[in-house]
Amino acid sequence: MTRRSDQEQLRWQRRANLIKAGIDVYPARTNRTTTAADLLSNWRDNQTVTIAGRIRSFRLQGGSAFLHLADETAKLQVFFQKKNLSAFTDLTGQIDLGDFLEVTGTTFVTKRGEKTVDATTVVWLAKALRPLPSEWHGLEDVELRYRYRELDLLSHQDVKRTFIDRARIFSAVHEFLRQRGFLEVETPVLQPIPGGASAKPFITHHHAVDADMYLRVAPELYLKRLIVAGLGRVYEIGRNFRNEGMDRDHNPEFSEMECYAAFTDYRWMMKLVEDLIIHVTTVIHGQAEIPWPNKKIRLQKPFARMTYRQAVREETGIDVDTIDDKKLRSAATKMKTDLKGKDNRAQMIDEIFKTHVRPKMIQPIFIHDYPIELSPLAKKIFSNPQYTERFQLFIAGTELCNAFSELNDPVDQRQRFEAQENMRAKGDDEAQRIDETFLRSLEYGMPPTSGLGVGIDRLVAVILGKKTIKEVILFPTMKPESP
Repeated sequence: MTRRSDQEQLRWQRRANLIKAGIDVYPARTNRTTTAADLLSNWRDNQTVTIAGRIRSFRLQGGSAFLHLADETAKLQVFFQKKNLSAFTDLTGQIDLGDFLEVTGTTFVTKRGEKTVDATTVVWLAKALRPLPSEWHGLEDVELRYRYRELDLLSHQDVKRTFIDRARIFSAVHEFLRQRGFLEVETPVLQPIPGGASAKPFITHHHAVDADMYLRVAPELYLKRLIVAGLGRVYEIGRNFRNEGMDRDHNPEFSEMECYAAFTDYRWMMKLVEDLIIHVTTVIHGQAEIPWPNKKIRLQKPFARMTYRQAVREETGIDVDTIDDKKLRSAATKMKTDLKGKDNRAQMIDEIFKTHVRPKMIQPIFIHDYPIELSPLAKKIFSNPQYTERFQLFIAGTELCNAFSELNDPVDQRQRFEAQENMRAKGDDEAQRIDETFLRSLEYGMPPTSGLGVGIDRLVAVILGKKTIKEVILFPTMKPESP
């Protein structure tokens, strides 16, 4: 066991003192009659109230004391007087910052104009056995902030605001989709085949059926089966899991929204995405602008558009249509592109794009018409079958969404899956697998359909002006602490 600090030992001793005195230090309930925010908003002097909260400041002055109690809504001053509290000395002698109290008393306003409750009864609700971060300096170590998010939230009001806004963004996305006729559904998180995205999955084992299962990398194939079923427009917001590294844009578990609309194509979906991003941004900022360091990101329709081939060529001089694999690798090496583990043409092209093209895209832009090697689930462009009807939206150098005109030809889809299996056999552990159940579903017939995936964590980070998704995930994945 880790040795307790002197302050922690004192807190443990005070806990023991309270218990010895017959006090229930951790009661099951409170008789609170109002929250701090409601009381402050509907203030009347000389009313009797019962409030509850955590002690955030404490100042003892002889036979009186001032403290601030903070609940989930606001912070409120409380006044202790020895003449009103028979256990004043015992009470104040056992108090530590961070403790929870219930206080019944009378409201008044101090000479300095602060709304205050003059306590007549005090009840312990919980004893804090560890000190909180300093009220003034807070929790500054970034790793500790992510690892102990509860302390981060207690220390930084702006962090609390971030996660309130995150919840508002989720609500805005739900509202937007429902207003456009999308039905919210739920699909399996435990899947027999990890499909719907090129990613390395997490694997587990279902003992009852003695079978390996995978945490989903995407809900895509199940959602498209619902389009086959005739549901028309469906969406899901949930957690996906990919066994990959962690950086500013990636966390092994993340929130994603996927939606599918029958009888539409990827150009229809582009317009939906424009409206979605503008709607959510306006909900948060009151206008279609995102504050960003040294600039503003303006969301004006239509967003800029550029083909994948054009974007790569303009930024790097490489024409992905004409360059052979040897020259492609040579060019990537000269540009100091990390090609470790990137053995095939599709992987090299994608790494060049991610390294040298994507970071330059600050204002919103759709990159569309992706090479077929990069798009195993997207429909081919009929007049140019080496490319697919696929787009991604980039803002602030971040990929926010991925969308296609969905591949609904079961023969073509089988061939794409087989090509992915060949890549897998050659060592690509992110390649997709043949899903016979999904192929059978396609054989029943799926209408022309567009599909969209939006990384919600990335969306939240960009809209709130954060430079890493760890800032907007309550508990990002961290390397386990050393014992």
